[in-house]
Amino acid sequence: MKKEFKNIAILGAGESGVGAALLAKAKGIPCFVSDKGSIKSSYKQELEENQIEFEEGSHDEERILAADLIIKSPGIPEKVALIQSALAKGIPVISEIEFAGYYTNKKMICITGSNGKTTTTMWIHHILKKGELKAELAGNIGESLARQVIEDKAEIYVCELSSFQLDGMYDFKADIAILMNITPDHLDRYNYEMQNYVDSKFRIVQNMTEKDWFIYNADDPIIVEELKKRDIKAKLAPFSIEQTEGMAGYVNNNHININVPFKANAEEGLKPEFTMSIHDLSLKGKHNAQNSLASGITSKILEIRKETIRESLSDFKNVEHRLEFVAKVNGIEFVNDSKATNVNSTWYALESMSKPTIWILGGVDKGNDYDSLIPLVKDKVKAIVCLGKDNKKIIDAFSGHVDVIAEAQSALEAVALSYRLAKKEETVLLSPACASFDLFESYEDRGTQFKSAVRAL
Repeated sequence: MKKEFKNIAILGAGESGVGAALLAKAKGIPCFVSDKGSIKSSYKQELEENQIEFEEGSHDEERILAADLIIKSPGIPEKVALIQSALAKGIPVISEIEFAGYYTNKKMICITGSNGKTTTTMWIHHILKKGELKAELAGNIGESLARQVIEDKAEIYVCELSSFQLDGMYDFKADIAILMNITPDHLDRYNYEMQNYVDSKFRIVQNMTEKDWFIYNADDPIIVEELKKRDIKAKLAPFSIEQTEGMAGYVNNNHININVPFKANAEEGLKPEFTMSIHDLSLKGKHNAQNSLASGITSKILEIRKETIRESLSDFKNVEHRLEFVAKVNGIEFVNDSKATNVNSTWYALESMSKPTIWILGGVDKGNDYDSLIPLVKDKVKAIVCLGKDNKKIIDAFSGHVDVIAEAQSALEAVALSYRLAKKEETVLLSPACASFDLFESYEDRGTQFKSAVRAL
């Protein structure tokens, strides 16, 4: 769906902003890139080589507000004054994904959810590559969709989408949309209104038709309630680890089962059911059973061979910083789950722990409510190490539920403390439940520093 633009302003010069600028350039549209912070040298070099005008350290508001389209980085909230001025002037403000969508008609698999979306995105991509489809990762992972659409070599794009990206999407359409779960997250961006966040996640089904598929977690009460209010045109493929009836994917007797109605030949009715022991899945835990169901249903819709699905579900390696085994030091296991930046994500991590655990958490609190973690803490956590500038809320939440609560101001200090507190056959788990920006550049930086500290023991 090509649109005509005379002059585009791009806010933010990270991967999505630079990708959008390169796509605009390729389509012959004048554009100007503005970043209030400093631009990474590799991106600056790309902009210079492609003769794309840019600024860093400030925004030239007059020039930006003279554009007929603004593409903004997902990290910039809509409430900032510059965006509000643009909207008041009637200038459309969109995300890079929306812009990329104007210039491709390739099949889109789009995955969102408060948790599990990265693992599921990568797992689906892994299966499709093994099934010899030309599939590329986009969205929150790897190269931006806009950058890839310039040559548009993929047959299919597997896009991980955050709520912030979805907020800037209007005409974009998924062919297969996947909603893993909805739990409170980023509420500071949604005026602390849960419904606003739910609405944001459900943007993933906008513009879908009867030919498309919506795969969703039928065990998630928020999703189930929201579906009652909405008329979704796409074919529904629910999955569950708690129920079997009416499910496209479910767990029964420790087996995952996938049964997607196959419409290519009506006489055939249902395709043969796909069954596989959960013990053969490469990733363990209830949340990964859900991730594998969503991945398996997607693969069956795309008619990937059963042998390929089975092999891919058993040999997939998880993304870095997500329940990543780091090392065993004197019988103590260290696990890096730095990507767990909210309470629900950490709940899954604690739920999968099978040994007494020293739990490292903390950082920038996003309006967290720790109550749901208390039963798991009582059952599994031996000691807590707080890793953040302000740990009062965590200490208040867990005092009386765990014997030891210590504080650290660096990954090195947190690992050293945890190592002293742990015994042989116990686990040290970094699963912060918070953003990282008080002490670290990003969750990746936090996870990398944690791993370095463990290897230095």
